Amino acid sequence: MEETELTEKTEKTKRVPYHFGEKLRKVRERKGYTLKTVARQAGVSESLVSQIERNHVSPAIDTLLALADVLDINLEYLFEEYRRERPVQVIKSSERRTIAEDDVTYEELAKPAESDGENAVESYVVKLPVGSHTHRGSYGHIGREVGYVIQGKCRLHYENLTFDLEEGDSVSFSASAPHMLENTGNTQLQALWVVTPPQRFVR
Repeated sequence: MEETELTEKTEKTKRVPYHFGEKLRKVRERKGYTLKTVARQAGVSESLVSQIERNHVSPAIDTLLALADVLDINLEYLFEEYRRERPVQVIKSSERRTIAEDDVTYEELAKPAESDGENAVESYVVKLPVGSHTHRGSYGHIGREVGYVIQGKCRLHYENLTFDLEEGDSVSFSASAPHMLENTGNTQLQALWVVTPPQRFVR
């Protein structure tokens, strides 16, 4: 049995809901190509091309690539409606994980995704009582941090430098140097913090 016949019989068993046929047929007709011409140049049978165009079978990837090459079709055009959105992560306020370090609390906003590997991030709201300061991170760690002051005033100690921040201010820095956040206001400090790679809410 010839290889093209084996391919055709195999593809006839594939009934997945990917409908490339309409696009392939429209491009073929617009270019004025016959089924026979396309099939010959792609190295498959005319019957197989016809069935693919009618969405009776879903082509193997090598067959699809061959047809796209013959018809000079951009693969992005073929697959545009099959782009899958990445899962959306929602954390309800009542289900938010909280970590306490002495009198400082961290409320998780985004869970680190293991699939993100080195690009994984964690995000949380840090709450500091008046006169308090953070503890972990004071010796530095790999990665980067970004902060935004939601409420109150604070001072970022970074190596031998200090930076005073107020409501609405933001800051970003390499986390490799020693750093510490101190509440210098007269109300509880609340700040949004993003850290990569994750440090506190690692699984």
